[in-house]
Amino acid sequence: MPYSEFTIDAVKARFGLTITDAPGLFADCSPVPPGHLLVETLAETLPLAVAVSTEKARSEFIVAPVLLEARRRAGRPVSLFSGVEFSVDADQGRTGTCDFLLSLSPEQLTVEAPAVAVVEAKNDNLKSGLGQCLAEMVAARLFNERRGQPLPRIYGVVTTGSLWKFLALCPEGVLLDPVEYHISDPGRVLGVLVGMLRPTPAV
Repeated sequence: MPYSEFTIDAVKARFGLTITDAPGLFADCSPVPPGHLLVETLAETLPLAVAVSTEKARSEFIVAPVLLEARRRAGRPVSLFSGVEFSVDADQGRTGTCDFLLSLSPEQLTVEAPAVAVVEAKNDNLKSGLGQCLAEMVAARLFNERRGQPLPRIYGVVTTGSLWKFLALCPEGVLLDPVEYHISDPGRVLGVLVGMLRPTPAV
């Protein structure tokens, strides 16, 4: 089944994952003050996205500008994809479209390994997107392994635009940061995102 049909329980059962709360998972990621471009953009688009309150509006007006800022601050080549088809293994239910996908590659025409993070944008609540995000993270790990570029961690983000939830897929299972980060403090959100994109992750 496609990523969008996965629940948390379905992902755990299909892929044998354990999910553990990990307070302080991203504690070593220092806040990254947003640049003037992001500050000015969010001042205009954040009220608009909240007023419209659809997934598309939140994705375009809040999530995309934040991810672009993280890409600018990464200190290395990073490709960013929006609405990309990411079918890795249809037989195992690893197929479908990612809202956003980040790769540690300069290639922007097609997704190249290593994929490092997937981002799901939701307009209602964070929990509703966790199953889909987890399934995409498992697919990203397989994608990297098949291309000979495995990473020790694959990151996942579920966001409403206003609230951001971060998690990591490790060999021992899924680590879930219990903190919900709010876009009113964009420096903390950017700090975690940039930490995910560092050559040697800080977490």
